[in-house]
Amino acid sequence: MDNTANVRASSLRWKILRRALLSRSSPPDSEEQSQIIIKRISRRTSHGFNLIPSHVIDDERDSNKRDGSSTRDARVCYTLLIPDAPQLFLTQRVDSRADLGDFEICNRYNIDNTGLVCNWPSEDVLAHYCLSHADIFRSKKVIELGSGYGLAGFVIAAATGASEVVITDGNPQVVDYTQRNIEANSGAFGDTVVKSMTLHWNQEDITNLADTFDIIIASDCTFFKDFHRDLARIVKHLLSKAGSSEAIFLSPKRGNSLDLFLEVAKENGLRFSVTENYDQEVWKRHEGFLSEDRDSWPSYEKGHSYPLLIRITL
Repeated sequence: MDNTANVRASSLRWKILRRALLSRSSPPDSEEQSQIIIKRISRRTSHGFNLIPSHVIDDERDSNKRDGSSTRDARVCYTLLIPDAPQLFLTQRVDSRADLGDFEICNRYNIDNTGLVCNWPSEDVLAHYCLSHADIFRSKKVIELGSGYGLAGFVIAAATGASEVVITDGNPQVVDYTQRNIEANSGAFGDTVVKSMTLHWNQEDITNLADTFDIIIASDCTFFKDFHRDLARIVKHLLSKAGSSEAIFLSPKRGNSLDLFLEVAKENGLRFSVTENYDQEVWKRHEGFLSEDRDSWPSYEKGHSYPLLIRITL
C-alpha cells in the first residue's frame, strides 16, 4: 500500500479516536464535514438484523484482572436455529469506549480497528446465510477474510460439515480473540479443522495459501477504497483453480465503494453476480426497518445498512 494511502487511513483513525474522546456535545460547524466522513467510514451500531439469537452470559466489564487492569470482555452465547446444532460461546468486546492501545496497533500494522468494536450487522446476515445454505460448505475448505469476531466462520465450523475453516483478520488483537474462541468451542466442531490466522490483504508471500480454498467468505469488507486492489488480488490467489470455487461477500453499497470494488475485481479477471433479494427473512426485516419497524433501527439506511450478496468466481 503506498504512503498516501497509509497517511489517509492513519489520519481517519486518529479522527475517529478524537471523536471518541470528546464529549457527546454537538461539534462546531468547522468540524461538521469531518464528522460526516467519520460516520460513513466506521459506524458502531447496537442495532442489527438479529438473525442469530444471542445473549451475554458472563459480563466482565466491571471486574478487574489479577494485574489490576480492567477488562471490557464478555462471553456471548449464540444459538443456531437448526436441529442438533451446538451453541457457540464467543468472548468479545461489549462496549464502545476507545482504547489508545487499539489505535497504536492500528497505526503500527496499517489496519483498522472495526473488528474489535462489535459483531457488525453484515456479519450476522452472513452467518445466517451460511447456516441457511449449509450444504454448499460440506467437505469444503473455507476461509473468512476480515473476520472480526468471526461469527460466520464459527457457524460454518459448527454446523456445516466443512473439512477446514480458517478465520482471518489483519488485526492481531482480533486474531487473539479468535484463537481463544476456537479453543473454548473446540467440542462444537466435530471433524472440522478450525484455525485462526493474521492475514493482511497486501501480503506478498501467501504461497502456503494460494490456490487452496473452495470458498471464501467476507462481510462488509469493501468500504475502504484504498484496500480494493489488495482484496481483489488476494481473493484471486486464494481461490482453488481445481473444480468450482467462489467467494461469497455480503456488503452494503456504502456510496460507490462496492461498485468501485467490483470494477477492480473485473480488472483482475474475476467474475461476479450481485443479488439484492437473496433470503426471505433478511428481506422481510429489511423492509420492516424501512417502514413499520423503523423505531427499532432509527438510523437504518438501505445503502449503508443492507448487505447485498456478491458471488465472485475465477
